[in-house]
Amino acid sequence: MSNYLYGIHPVTEAITSGRKIEKVLLKQGFEGPQARALMTLLKEHDIPYSWVPLQKLSSIAKGAHQGVVAYISEVEYVPFEEMVETALSHKSAPLFVLLDGVSDVRNLGAIARTAECAGFDGIILPAKGGAPLNADAVKTSAGALMRVPVAKVQNLRIPIFYLLESGFQVVAATEKGADDIYEINLKKPTAIVMGSEGKGISPSVLDLCDIQARIPMAGEIGSLNVSVAAAVFMYEALRQRQGR
Repeated sequence: MSNYLYGIHPVTEAITSGRKIEKVLLKQGFEGPQARALMTLLKEHDIPYSWVPLQKLSSIAKGAHQGVVAYISEVEYVPFEEMVETALSHKSAPLFVLLDGVSDVRNLGAIARTAECAGFDGIILPAKGGAPLNADAVKTSAGALMRVPVAKVQNLRIPIFYLLESGFQVVAATEKGADDIYEINLKKPTAIVMGSEGKGISPSVLDLCDIQARIPMAGEIGSLNVSVAAAVFMYEALRQRQGR
């Protein structure tokens, strides 16, 4: 089964990260420095491509494709146990983010982009109830979904048990948390759980988390967008680890 992604930067990231590209469609008249750089990559990696009318690309990709659409195989998920063990073999205190029912593709992409920038070691998603890893997610992530390992599981409780047994602290991001995020030691091996845009973290998952943390709020609105909240948590972890 095939999928596609679009835009010059996401396609370039996919190629350089070693993704299997089946074929690339290029807009007729595609030119410029970025176009030449992409063409060089296509030839170096022996990736087939063809020139098509703009209307063809627009019928496939509904977003800003920039004259480039690539057909790729579906995302190759990593077993979560392998993800954790690999991270532990390279770091004393890895970082993971678990998304419990985050269903908006743009939020998923934004979280993945932040995870890559903040040095997180993997993203764990539920098999049901979450956003698909489609072209829009890859586009929003600016190619981060090609760089950060992703695991998909039938039930988030399973990897949480595994992480706890592996010495991780599991931090639930919730406005009802007893602790302020800035009061928590995030230098330890840590997994951060983010809930869905509407319902938050499900009770069965929340019960397993050993820490419940909130972001301090000064305004009248009670919560942040999930991708923004995730960025606050992830960059607090990075800040602490850099000693700032």
